[in-house]
Amino acid sequence: MTSPYARLVLLAYVDESFTDSWYWIGALVVPERVAIPLTTALDSVMADAAKVHGVPVDAELHGYDMFHGRRAWQAVPPRVRIAIYNAALKAIGAHDVTIILRGVDRHGLRQRYPHPKAPHEVVLSHLLERVDAYAAKEEQLALVIADEVDNPARHRADLTRYRVDGTGGYRSRQINRIVDTLHFAASHSSRLVQAVDLITFLHRRMATVAEADQRATAASARMWSWVEPLVYHARCWYPVPGMHEGPA
Repeated sequence: MTSPYARLVLLAYVDESFTDSWYWIGALVVPERVAIPLTTALDSVMADAAKVHGVPVDAELHGYDMFHGRRAWQAVPPRVRIAIYNAALKAIGAHDVTIILRGVDRHGLRQRYPHPKAPHEVVLSHLLERVDAYAAKEEQLALVIADEVDNPARHRADLTRYRVDGTGGYRSRQINRIVDTLHFAASHSSRLVQAVDLITFLHRRMATVAEADQRATAASARMWSWVEPLVYHARCWYPVPGMHEGPA
């Protein structure tokens, strides 16, 4: 009899995007067989950018930097940055991957709790619930690889606790499909961590920023259209419903 665990593992790449008001974390769930082809596709995007626009081939695909022209993208014209961003999302959208996004209203979190947990801890627990549930639905296991963060030992200890006691909260889940521990990787060394950064940044910006220029709104919508069909779950938690003013 074939074991239900004989399938290849899912690789869940995780990164965050936040402001003073909002905290979002995204997961790009990648079947093992897709990891190398998608990495190659993103490398090709950067190889083309280097050939045509002179962008350093090893530049990091980083949502904030590309959107605002920072670091390696400082000398790159806006239209070129957006074209490369678009090409990267198009490459992601052409592969069999799944997107999970969770957010929290930070103002509501501070209003509801006298001593709230850190937003990263709160949102990561919600994200891991959804990754675990998705892996269970697919009858597979998941390995989580996240961008480097402060105090990784704390997050690893949290995952251990979630396996025993559950995640807590209104839909507590005992994590049993995420294997091993949480792994952390430098984003500049992983195109797939970069991929989830592009996705999470753009989603957070579209959800929370009212663009002054409608051309920027249209450009973001065009880029998002490549990956929107891959979104399995996207939700923001409002600890105090109706409290936060402005975009959701």
